[in-house]
Amino acid sequence: MRIVITGADGFIGKNLRVRLGELGHEVLPITRASTRSDIAAAVAEGDFVFHLAGVNRPPREEDFETGNVGATAVLCEALAESGRRVPVAFSSSIQAELDNPYGRSKRAAEEVLLGHRRSTGAPVYLLRLPNVFGKWCRPHYNSVVATFCYSIARGLPITIHDPSSPLRLVHVDDVVAAMIGLLDGSAERDGFIDVTPVYETTVGELAEALRAFAESRETLMTPRVGSGLLRALYSTYISYLPTEHFSYSVPRHADPRGVFVEMLKTPDCGQFSYFTAGPGVTRGEHYHHTKTEKFLVLCGTARFGFRNIDTGERHEIVVKGGDGRIVETVPGWVHSVTNVGDDELVVMLWANEVFDRARPDTVASKVAV
Repeated sequence: MRIVITGADGFIGKNLRVRLGELGHEVLPITRASTRSDIAAAVAEGDFVFHLAGVNRPPREEDFETGNVGATAVLCEALAESGRRVPVAFSSSIQAELDNPYGRSKRAAEEVLLGHRRSTGAPVYLLRLPNVFGKWCRPHYNSVVATFCYSIARGLPITIHDPSSPLRLVHVDDVVAAMIGLLDGSAERDGFIDVTPVYETTVGELAEALRAFAESRETLMTPRVGSGLLRALYSTYISYLPTEHFSYSVPRHADPRGVFVEMLKTPDCGQFSYFTAGPGVTRGEHYHHTKTEKFLVLCGTARFGFRNIDTGERHEIVVKGGDGRIVETVPGWVHSVTNVGDDELVVMLWANEVFDRARPDTVASKVAV
């Protein structure tokens, strides 16, 4: 399809443009530099229009009228003159329900589009969006998420006037997905379209989460970033890192046996580490009562030795790097790892709990007794 995007160089426009390109659609971009003739030419060819252009923080109050209502009227005039009933999706705002200059201008723009629908029969979709966040949103403009992410990622201070102030957020990927879903015409009806999920939080909770992301590089304790709001916030925060912060170092604990490096820790899913051992070196020689571990040999050849501390039963496993074989330690069994090859041994390790020096659950003992 040929897709017209007004505001194509804006925050949502960039994300939508990239996704449409990935799906094989042709994008006809409209920006502030576009003329009326550019708009007319685009809508004459387009199969669908995403109307994302608008203003939300202009220098003068009257610019709300020209930037939101006027721009929408120009688009509708071009659509009507084309004689084609091209569907239009409009990124409105939940503030359209409020009596402020921005909200009134968004509501008026909606009415222009609904009038266009009545006069032409073209489908019109209205997306009243809350605060949208995600990659490429401009900091220090109208998004507290973008501003906080940018500042915290650079170690700069942030200003919070009321930590309890509520926030309703929607992630840009979900907005884009909802928009893409309109292209096939399968929406039950035009009119108002909901974008979900909408996340409810506060300014204070937002700042606390973002600070935890930054601190995780020092503590190695990563927050629960696998789902929901924290997943989307973490992705957004990472997108604001300057290039010099794309990498960071973690402590290396070295002794004659090799090195031991902790990579990351989790609140409730253990921690990840790796260790090395030179030829002939044995590591481990201990057992646990509750803790369990998974070992994956990346390089070299390892012999895992086991002894049941109750029955004395013994067991051995030899694993080479690249085998893709996990060796799991079992509570009540002494275990050791010996480099039986000629090269350095490198082993990745997951433990089901974060190491607690006060309660290490690690009892020194030899496999061979």
